[in-house]
Amino acid sequence: MHLMSKIRTVCVYCGSGSGTNPRFIASAKALGKVLADNGIRLVYGGGSVGMMGAVASAVLDHGGSVTGIIPDFLTTREHALSRVQEMIVTPDMHERKRLMFERSDAFVALPGGIGTLEELVEQLTWQQLGRHSKPVLLANIDDFWEPLFALLAHMRATQFIRTGFSVEILKADRVEDILPRLRAAAARTPESAMEMAPEIARRL
Repeated sequence: MHLMSKIRTVCVYCGSGSGTNPRFIASAKALGKVLADNGIRLVYGGGSVGMMGAVASAVLDHGGSVTGIIPDFLTTREHALSRVQEMIVTPDMHERKRLMFERSDAFVALPGGIGTLEELVEQLTWQQLGRHSKPVLLANIDDFWEPLFALLAHMRATQFIRTGFSVEILKADRVEDILPRLRAAAARTPESAMEMAPEIARRL
């Protein structure tokens, strides 16, 4: 299979707030443009505010495609973005996360809060348990994720993350490095491993 076509959809986890650092929103907009320019569909949480709104609006503004997946109870709180090409409303968070997983070839975590952390850590958990081998990347804008990297190093040092039980966490300090790193990681993964059987996804 042609290498570049491996990543067709990218799931972006990020905050429904904007954060204090203007570089956070700037990075969300820049990533949205990169996805659109490369013909990669964005899968995200469906909101129109904060980091979520910035990344999705940037994809749309540059002619790209967006799938928003939002649980019913959050449609008003996170102000579902009405102009996306596809909006899926789920009954609960579990279904939202399952669909985000199934529809994405790779995952990127921009700065965000507890929800962003939870979604990111779930993907790392599933990867560690061998349930998927899709690339997972932390967009470490202005060192935002450094405390998490320190915690993971601490978990390794205390042997809660066992040696040889590696989870490959990709890292990019700059938006322009995100897609090349995802593509390089996808190229290292056999195509068969990227495509998880639907019955396994359902059992996750």
